[in-house]
Amino acid sequence: MKLLQSLLAGFAGAAALNILHESVRQLDPDAPRIDLLGEQALSKSMKKLNLDAPRGNNLYLATLAGDIISNGLYYSAIGLGDRKNIYLKGAIAGITAGLGAINIPDQVGLDDTPVTKTNKTKILTVAWYVIGGLVTAAVFNRLKKA
Repeated sequence: MKLLQSLLAGFAGAAALNILHESVRQLDPDAPRIDLLGEQALSKSMKKLNLDAPRGNNLYLATLAGDIISNGLYYSAIGLGDRKNIYLKGAIAGITAGLGAINIPDQVGLDDTPVTKTNKTKILTVAWYVIGGLVTAAVFNRLKKA
């Protein structure tokens, strides 16, 4: 039961993260563009495997699905341990993911501009992942009380 609750909470956090990304990016030119980074990563990975990457809307949807799945699984780890300090665990998981999102792309040969364009972009990138972690913690906490 705890695993199921952790997974549900993790996917709620991932959904919140992606809704935030997708909403704000249409309103603010300095908003993080995780979608572009994901599309770049998927295309390069498939090319290395001698596979044709999807294009256009299919590339966007494949990247979005991969993002939700990977972030959902990542965030679900927040609920697997002791419930004590669940919000702190959510915040730390979010900070870690956000810092990874702005520091790892360049290290693996991707253009990190979509998440490092300005200082505001970097701060928002980390903030969005923290919000995802906190949503995960809140949903998990609520499921445990139910």
